Amino acid sequence: MSSSAAVDTLIQNAKIFNNGEAAVVEDIAIANGKIVARGKNLDAEGAARVIDGSGKWLMPGFFDIHTHYDLELEVAPGLPESVRHGTTSVVIANCSLGLAFGNQRSGDIDPIVDCFARVENLPKSLLRSCADKVYWDSPKAYLEHLEQLNLGPNVVTLFPHSMLRIDAMGFDASISRDPSDSELKTMQANLGAALKLGYAGFSTDALPFHYLANQPNCEKTIPTQFAKYEEIKALTQIVRDNGAVWQATPPKDSAINTLKTFLLTSGRLHKRPLRTTVVAALDVANNRKLLSLAKLLSKVLNSKFLRGDFHLQALGAPFKVWSDGAVTPLSEEIPELRKLNETDMEDRGARLRILNDAEYIKAFRAMWLKGKHGWGVARLKRILNLEDYAFNRNLSDMTVEGCPIDNWVGLNMQQLLERIIAIKRGETPSGYNEAEKEIINSDFFWISDEADFMLQLLRSFD
Repeated sequence: MSSSAAVDTLIQNAKIFNNGEAAVVEDIAIANGKIVARGKNLDAEGAARVIDGSGKWLMPGFFDIHTHYDLELEVAPGLPESVRHGTTSVVIANCSLGLAFGNQRSGDIDPIVDCFARVENLPKSLLRSCADKVYWDSPKAYLEHLEQLNLGPNVVTLFPHSMLRIDAMGFDASISRDPSDSELKTMQANLGAALKLGYAGFSTDALPFHYLANQPNCEKTIPTQFAKYEEIKALTQIVRDNGAVWQATPPKDSAINTLKTFLLTSGRLHKRPLRTTVVAALDVANNRKLLSLAKLLSKVLNSKFLRGDFHLQALGAPFKVWSDGAVTPLSEEIPELRKLNETDMEDRGARLRILNDAEYIKAFRAMWLKGKHGWGVARLKRILNLEDYAFNRNLSDMTVEGCPIDNWVGLNMQQLLERIIAIKRGETPSGYNEAEKEIINSDFFWISDEADFMLQLLRSFD
């Protein structure tokens, strides 16, 4: 580095990680937002700022391509919990949900609350307070609003299909029918205009995890899932024409529909490849065939024959979920668990009434024990890791992270079940105390198997 070079920042003696290479300790000089030199003992003369990086790691920032930070940006635009982990860029408005059109309220309809509450597991009161502060009502005004926030990371915004549908069709129509020709043309025009404004792409969703939170629509999914293939094709053509990105999730339970939908990426079939990024591999633990099928799908779509531009979003680590009881989007796939989530998050009384209903108890037990005993198709699919649901019913894979009974924290559910049964037999396990004795004698004295156990956990620790 020349001593006369204009350097904005010089970082000295940092441990540098880059491109998977072995870490090295050296200096980095930055000018006009770009690295202009790397090496040992770079000249600090002329550097506007010198940072001592001794004992610290220096690496390219993480790019978080799938977040639902839309509302969190309104509360904490610095996103400190992401930035402190090294994230420098985030993509928002994934899975068809976002704030591009403002709060979209109309009468008793409150789309931010209705669409986000169960997908994001957030209390309706919190969502309403966020929606109350939304003042913009157009995609252009939303981008202008984001420019005014004191953002921590860079923010990349997608254009959300559910909100686009609500804007063009009205809320009730968006979850009950196909768009008219004029409504579809309106959606195409709005999408094209948004992409020219700076929205990076278009997001849709087809996974069976995302339900509405308003009565009488709690049994319906979010608006994007009512779109048929022809609507998706028409809208993604706008994305293709603008060289933007389509973010999607697969129709999980239909291999044929998955293939048909994602053939939209093909340049061979549609004259030009469509950049497509797809969330996948969430339930590999329960259905191991999905990994090989996902790899095969990518290989076929990106082949020289089909000329696709198809990419899977999959974690490089086991997918962990933290939840309070059944309150998690993964529960929404199973009707017996979804029924609990159809109640308001704050309404414990409503869930307790469901959990004590004789017909519900019968249905829950059948669901929880399906494939775990006896012989039949369900048992064979469980043995072969080919189950239908992403939700994992293996007690040994569920760990107690927090609980009023201190002795239970850190145990997996299988260990906890065995501990309770042992106490019922009159044994005294390590750490046994009055608090544990009281709750077992009052709540768990009656359980006989793991279905009873799970039902009582949901009742006692909602």
